[in-house]
Amino acid sequence: MERTRLRYGMVGGGLNAFIGGVHRQAISFEGTADLVAGCFSSDAAANKECGAFYRMADDRVYASFDEMAKAEGAREDKIDFVTVVTPNILHYAAAKAFLEQGIHVFCEKPLCFEVDEAKELKKLAEEKGLLFGVGYSYSGNVMVKQARELVQKGVIGEVINVNAEYLQEWLIDDIGAGDQTMNKLSVWRKDPKVAGISNCVGDIGTHIENTVSYITGLRVKRLAAMLDYYGQPLDLNANILVEFDNGSHGVFASSQVCVGHMNGLVVRIFGTKGAIEWVQENPNILYVTLKGQPMQIYNRGMAYVEDYPASLSRIPSGHPEGLYVAFANMYHAFINAVLNKVNGKPLGKEELDFPTVDDGVAGVEFIQAAVKSARNGATWVDVES
Repeated sequence: MERTRLRYGMVGGGLNAFIGGVHRQAISFEGTADLVAGCFSSDAAANKECGAFYRMADDRVYASFDEMAKAEGAREDKIDFVTVVTPNILHYAAAKAFLEQGIHVFCEKPLCFEVDEAKELKKLAEEKGLLFGVGYSYSGNVMVKQARELVQKGVIGEVINVNAEYLQEWLIDDIGAGDQTMNKLSVWRKDPKVAGISNCVGDIGTHIENTVSYITGLRVKRLAAMLDYYGQPLDLNANILVEFDNGSHGVFASSQVCVGHMNGLVVRIFGTKGAIEWVQENPNILYVTLKGQPMQIYNRGMAYVEDYPASLSRIPSGHPEGLYVAFANMYHAFINAVLNKVNGKPLGKEELDFPTVDDGVAGVEFIQAAVKSARNGATWVDVES
């Protein structure tokens, strides 16, 4: 009998965790996947509390992700996929543990610390025929998908320049604070043992890289980066020159110390025939300017939006859609892809429209190249492929 529902588990994301809650809410939008197992916290009491809140069987609330992966892999009713929403340090080991048990994986970004680790996860997923999603959520926005359609159709011509930024202010008080931290959310993000070699580039700079790549189809070939640390162990600010694989160039700026900015991801794509601009804090609008014409404003939910992006609008035009829906649209594709897999059906283009392990590898390569460039005095560095 064809299955219409999936079982999933979660590693990390206790009741008070921000990103875990976002993933759970996004998955619930689909209504076709049930949370039945988890290892939500290293704190035993918090772990059990989360399991009880979601009415899980006691024997499916696990003390460690290793225990969870082995136990679930041996069950006849094992989870179909796992969502990994831990701090960065655990991404690689947790993802690998579940892949080895034949379980599909969706992992928060950045995928892991090292390029070799990322490529190992990709190889393992491919060898076992498993789906692997990575949490680059902004590609889930309807108007980002509309921008991609316009670029693919050649509406703005050949891409010749990109200007993108992701500016925040939330770590401004950490400048010069030494080992002190003014924001509890920054504690592990500033710790190289937990976050890896980068904070700002790893946390939000890779969102720029992925969103630009998703819209344009281009990959960063090489880059020259200047990172600012302001007395902290990891970067709080980054300015990066990039060269894409079509020979065009761009500028990426990411910062967590720009006063007056909250989540200011802005992507501007310039082509030989026109330009596109998308602003994350106003995600329902896409600005399109064609050469010799006035600026056009595309609104999500209107009849002129392309068929596929339009199919992902969940409420009528004029009602704001944002982060939760962007995450939900990632999972719309991923969950449908897993359903097709378990039912032995082929995967089409729309089922594969989620950030994959290839995007995860590209993100790790981008981080490594940016840090290497900055350490070498902002010299040009090839981005590994």
